[in-house]
Amino acid sequence: MRATVLEGVGQVRLVDVPDPVIERPSDALVRVSLAAVCGSDLWPFRGQESFTPGDRMGHEWIGVVEDVGAGVTRLRAGDLVLAPFAFADGTCRPCRDGLFTSCPDGGFWGGHHDGGQAEAVRVPFADSTLVPVRAEADAEPDAELLRRLLPLTDVMATGAHAVSLAGVRPGSTAVVLGDGAVGLCAVLAARRARAGRIILVGRHPDRGDLARRMGATDVLAADDPATAAFVRDGTEGGAGGVAECAGTQSALDLALDLVRPGGTIGSVGVPNGVDRVDLYCLFRHNIALRAGVTPARRYLEPLLAEVLAGRLDPSPVLSTELPLDDIATAYRAMDTRQAIKTAVRP
Repeated sequence: MRATVLEGVGQVRLVDVPDPVIERPSDALVRVSLAAVCGSDLWPFRGQESFTPGDRMGHEWIGVVEDVGAGVTRLRAGDLVLAPFAFADGTCRPCRDGLFTSCPDGGFWGGHHDGGQAEAVRVPFADSTLVPVRAEADAEPDAELLRRLLPLTDVMATGAHAVSLAGVRPGSTAVVLGDGAVGLCAVLAARRARAGRIILVGRHPDRGDLARRMGATDVLAADDPATAAFVRDGTEGGAGGVAECAGTQSALDLALDLVRPGGTIGSVGVPNGVDRVDLYCLFRHNIALRAGVTPARRYLEPLLAEVLAGRLDPSPVLSTELPLDDIATAYRAMDTRQAIKTAVRP
């Protein structure tokens, strides 16, 4: 089969690799239907995160089960499944607490594991990791449904986690920092949480209309000196919940400017170049900072139910779609900000 590998800084390539096979009774083999390039894929691509040449790429994907191990009981061949960006055994204490990304026997797609930007994936702990959408062995998944489902595997779940960490309540004002795919999905999540006002602060003016369609009531520029004053003046001193979805030092600093005393910052952007946290500011104003990698598996069933019911559609964040053969173009589109998020189809 073919799979995407990172050969060097700025160099991704589609190569032939051995077909995955069942190695353990808990495994499943899944044929990838649709995958995506994530913003966090760009860190090693740009050389800002360590990698080993030849690492597999891609942690956002959905597909159809082709085969299962003898110990798999919840899945069968033909099932369309969602794959959260991390696999987990589902039995350890972190998993029982809903922290699937902290499973000591789990891991993340890519690197020395199979990656989702490929034709097929071997899935460890298939029963606890994969979420079946339906079991129709003879039916091809609908293309539009695939697009609505794909963001659930990472960015929609991560947006929901940001809003949950930030403690956004019905009728409250939520501030979302970052207008990438995660930030836009956090806007959707704040709307799901019935926030009364949703302020998106970003760096790409061309994404404002999309942000408003997804539920933002205000769209502000992160580099505008008036933004912080506008938020503080309009919220009686700052927002109670701030969802930080960028993972940069400037975003964390801005979050501290925009949250009110006693408020909460929910930080889900993968930290890159963040080297300081103003602990005294948190202490002085009773501000809570809650941060963490999203346990995406925890969010999949409720998000799936809303997509299938027609109440949730995060597919607009997939602004570009390309064949897997054009994976290098998909990365360039993300790296140059020509695309919010690029879907790739095998």
